[in-house]
Amino acid sequence: MLTKRIIPCLDVRNKKVTKGVRFQNNIDLGDPVEMAIAYSEGGCDELVFYDITASAEHRPIDIEMVSSVAHSIRIPFAVGGGIETLEDMHQVLWAGAEKVSVNSLAVKNPKIIEQGAKAFGSQCIVLGMDPVRVDDREKFPSGYEITVRGFRERTGLDALRWAKQAEDMGAGEIVVNSVDADGTRNGYELNLTRLIAENVGIPVVASGGAGIPQHLVDVFQQAHADAAIIASMIHTGEYTIAQIKQDLVAAGVAVRRKW
Repeated sequence: MLTKRIIPCLDVRNKKVTKGVRFQNNIDLGDPVEMAIAYSEGGCDELVFYDITASAEHRPIDIEMVSSVAHSIRIPFAVGGGIETLEDMHQVLWAGAEKVSVNSLAVKNPKIIEQGAKAFGSQCIVLGMDPVRVDDREKFPSGYEITVRGFRERTGLDALRWAKQAEDMGAGEIVVNSVDADGTRNGYELNLTRLIAENVGIPVVASGGAGIPQHLVDVFQQAHADAAIIASMIHTGEYTIAQIKQDLVAAGVAVRRKW
């Protein structure tokens, strides 16, 4: 049985890990390298770093940070934010990341998915998507519209249609971050996650809304996610990765046992 992955997310702004609700009212939490080491040693399976203002500020990602993390941990990690070109992808991977996450860039230039997959392999290319719930089912059959630039802009793209297109173009994984659930700690958007997971053939990572271990149980068992991103529930110290994994094991969810 394939194990489910637990992936702490480090949103980075001005070289600090920060966390807010729907990217607003952010509070700085600590040094990204130090937090990466702590979570890696604490038993997480992967890490993901988002330079959350890079795209909005039209600047490249912090390669120095990527390199520092790569030299400090021994688990896979993905990087997103501020990646505009194939060369940007190359620099991030050369600095030590295993995966590159594209979001706003992929909407603007979908061919970057195909180009990245061809150059580096599909396993390196992650599509990040930020869907928001909408009522117009005629225009958005899935019930969700893709947003970009940290939820700042709507795109007119249907979430499921976009997921399928990205898979066809070579994306190796999709991170589904619910705009409605982000930072709320009220649970993942199960309907959205299930919709994507049941209609694509590549791994789907649930993101946005985790507050207690049961939320991870629900997204794995009810929405068929392959992995789950967590942030606030561990950044606050309320839970450890070991505690979360113990609860998952007790619920019958297969995880990598290292704590």
